[in-house]
Amino acid sequence: MTVTRVVAFGGGHGLSASLRALRHTAGELDLDITAVVTVGDDGGSSGRLRAERGGLPPGDLRQALVALAGDHPATRRSAGLFQHRFCGDSGDGLAGHAVGNLILCGLMEQLGDPVAALAHAGAMLGAVGRVLPMSPQPVGIEARVRGTDPGRPDEVRTVRGQHQVAVTSGRVESLRLTPDAPAACAEAVGAVGAADWLIFGPGSWYTSVLPHLLVPGLAAAIVASPARRLVTLNLAAEKETLGLSVADHLAALRWYLPQLTIDYVLADSKAVGDPEPVGCAAESLGARLVLAPVAVTDGSPRHDPAALGAALVPVLGADR
Repeated sequence: MTVTRVVAFGGGHGLSASLRALRHTAGELDLDITAVVTVGDDGGSSGRLRAERGGLPPGDLRQALVALAGDHPATRRSAGLFQHRFCGDSGDGLAGHAVGNLILCGLMEQLGDPVAALAHAGAMLGAVGRVLPMSPQPVGIEARVRGTDPGRPDEVRTVRGQHQVAVTSGRVESLRLTPDAPAACAEAVGAVGAADWLIFGPGSWYTSVLPHLLVPGLAAAIVASPARRLVTLNLAAEKETLGLSVADHLAALRWYLPQLTIDYVLADSKAVGDPEPVGCAAESLGARLVLAPVAVTDGSPRHDPAALGAALVPVLGADR
């Protein structure tokens, strides 16, 4: 079986769902998986560690590592430990922290290299893929948002911080990173250049997916890569994307990286509704729309890893 090198971009729960789905293809595809993770988180445990210790926010990196953790009982137990979150009141310094966040923070301080720290953590978890940051430095996320004040629906304000952008009540008009041109992780650039497939989404569009396109070195590598490109669409609008149609999500990719072309767009057949505008938006990127039932069956807007994996097999296994 030929090895297919896949690079998945994102952060948080969306990237975890993608990685778990990729693992479900193991019986039919031999994948070499690399996750490239956003480093803009400034909320919760990650935000506290970033503010107090400096360095990369570890939460999204931790979730990607856990999604790739091996199936041996010992590594599953370690994955559970990474996800364990300390309880307690606000006066307790450990309260709210995930154990894995503290481990990653300690490894990054000890080794002085986030890539080496993630490799070590991956070995601890028996990870079946590699996790890399999109940049070796933490970034800030800023958005120009219209209508945050219901009394002034046309006013545009700057909203700063990944968490604030994610929960904004207005419509995001533009997105930027601070600093403007963060360095790309060299290993991520190398993985993109060697990949057979690049996968974007699912995930929070403005805070997990699009930031990768705003890192100049990574954006250039994505455009230059000989890999085919797949976009997996979300199942429902999030607060940060209220007002955006499914087709608008695809248009945003082209807006932030005009040279980007896509080969396939994968969407849930029920979530899409009328497929015609989505199909047209996909075609504008050079892509073919693939519809499949990829949501969990309880009606919540979550991808089912097994169903998403089954939908990915014929796409990733297709001949050029």
